[in-house]
Amino acid sequence: MTSQSGRGARRAAGPASRRSGGRAANRRSGARARRSGLRTRRFAIGMVAVLALAGANGPWLYRFTTERYHHYTINTQSYKEANGHWDFLDIPAEFRVNAVHAALLRTGKVLLVAGSGNNEKNFDAKSFRSILWDPKTNVFKDIHTPKDLFCAGHTQLPGGNLLIAGGTKRYEKLGGDVTKAGGLMIVRNENPRKPITLPAGTRFTGKESGKTFISQDPLLVEKATKVFDKKTGEYQRNEAGVGRIYVEAEKSGRKHETGTEDNFRISGLSTEDTRNVYGIAQKLALDKKDFQGINDAYEFDPVAEKYIPVDPMDKARWYPTLTTLKDGKVIAVSGLDDIGQIDVGKAEIYDPKKKSWAPSGIVRKFATYPALFLLNDGKLFYSGSNSGYGLQSEGRTPGIWDVETNDFQEIPGLVDADQMETSATVRLPPAQDEKFIVIGGGGVGESDKSTPKSRLVDLQQKNPEFSEGASLDKGTRYPSASLLPDDSLLVAGGAGDYRGRGGSDVLEARLYDAKTDTYKQVADPAVGRNYHSGSVLLPDGRVMIFGSDPLYSDKINTRPGTFEQRIEIYTPPYLYRDGRPELTAGPKSIKRGGTGMFTTQHASSITSAKLMRPSAVTHVTDTDQRSIALDLEKSADGITVTVPKNRALVPSGWYMLFVTDEKGTPSEGTWVEVP
Repeated sequence: MTSQSGRGARRAAGPASRRSGGRAANRRSGARARRSGLRTRRFAIGMVAVLALAGANGPWLYRFTTERYHHYTINTQSYKEANGHWDFLDIPAEFRVNAVHAALLRTGKVLLVAGSGNNEKNFDAKSFRSILWDPKTNVFKDIHTPKDLFCAGHTQLPGGNLLIAGGTKRYEKLGGDVTKAGGLMIVRNENPRKPITLPAGTRFTGKESGKTFISQDPLLVEKATKVFDKKTGEYQRNEAGVGRIYVEAEKSGRKHETGTEDNFRISGLSTEDTRNVYGIAQKLALDKKDFQGINDAYEFDPVAEKYIPVDPMDKARWYPTLTTLKDGKVIAVSGLDDIGQIDVGKAEIYDPKKKSWAPSGIVRKFATYPALFLLNDGKLFYSGSNSGYGLQSEGRTPGIWDVETNDFQEIPGLVDADQMETSATVRLPPAQDEKFIVIGGGGVGESDKSTPKSRLVDLQQKNPEFSEGASLDKGTRYPSASLLPDDSLLVAGGAGDYRGRGGSDVLEARLYDAKTDTYKQVADPAVGRNYHSGSVLLPDGRVMIFGSDPLYSDKINTRPGTFEQRIEIYTPPYLYRDGRPELTAGPKSIKRGGTGMFTTQHASSITSAKLMRPSAVTHVTDTDQRSIALDLEKSADGITVTVPKNRALVPSGWYMLFVTDEKGTPSEGTWVEVP
């Protein structure tokens, strides 16, 4: 009964209880639904906020995380062992300059030359600078710089000094910035009895125009020479002495221009001189005025650490090339003269013993900063690389130049001959093989053309011609290229457009292997390098890269660029290996054809030895750079190296001796003189 009543009671109570429980359940379910809806709305609102934040900051977040990961990656040991590493050089603020030139000296220090640093305010203030940097101690020193050596030429001399010649007399002025008409005045002296000297400030007045122009510098005009007629046996006429001088209008404005050729009276002359001495000028106008050069020359003494003046050149030169010849003398070619005109091709020779210049007696016209290299037979190779000024159709054809006879053998095969400007040329190792590579380049002047091509030429072939080598990833003007002691070639920096326009700097570095004609990507530099940049191999096997003078600082070319004063140091992969060979003692001097014995604990592992000539680089031009293979013999406690006999292959001077082991790891460079 109990159970039944119980079951009955439960059954009797069921419907009411379910209705009551259902209402409660519904209330609980509604509350849960409301709470769930509130959470959903809150989550949705939160997600909208997160998505909005991510949308606004996504690119930044992506860049931030990417940069952090990249920074982590490039600093791992495994990455460095495979790709090397770039570091910024710590330069105190007072030693940061607009470095345009750099040379490694026999003391192991680097001379960085700015001059006025492509800064007209510095030029006007006569603020000319050079900095000496010691890579071992990271000590910097300010060097008194007597003239504006900006855009000079330089080369290593047999005694270890650095010859530097030319530079800037006057900055260019664009058409809109020229306020006074000016240009070239030809002065003729028809007096066979005496020369004439015109001081700075001499006034020239046009006979037709009546307009007056004033000279900026003093001028010596040689006397006329009598011309002998062999047929008559008599002197028939006088050939006038000729001088050239830059003149400017007395007053500003376009009304003071001249439109045609005119003869000019010269003030301050005697009655006799007035009859014999006069000026001739073509159009004197407000056109663009090019840079003007100086003829000053100096030797930089790396021990005294100062510039020593030597006799000036016969010709003023801005953007010249200086190349050492077989006999240790130096030839200077090309450049803009003291009027701002391209040199007509009159090369001159510097004698380090006499410390003076003499005309070469030969004429060969080149574009400015031509890449000229001394060959094993004493001739010069012009690769076609250059850095700008000059006619598009003249002085740009590559070839082999005999400086004694002035014969020039053109070398064919260039498929992009119109893009050799701002290219880099390097003599591949070993120098004995006379194989060259020409890297990148672009169109003439402010062209936006650039090429990724490398061109190869073997000058030991009977009829040499260029062939295409491996290419870079991008068209590259201004590439820096430094030979390394493991026989690879570091190629870094450059830009795809003129002076980096359009944000076209190439932030890449490659190691070129001449044996396989391949480029290998390595660690990328952090700073773009274009115009006015270069690189130098250091004695410890690292590479310094400096400079860069972009036209603009933004991709749309609206903000003026600023000169890059930071310097980066590249540590190649071979310096991240365990250990390196070391030379502990040896001679400081080895004659050509002679031998030198060096002690080392690593004789058994050493496989090669070479002499590397220190760099002197500017505007992608380094005619000194070469790596000369040495014959090598090993003993239990040392090695013996033999220097080749050929004077043209091994010009007199100081070299870094590197040895490498079976892995290609080089020693530090040991300074050796070839007297």
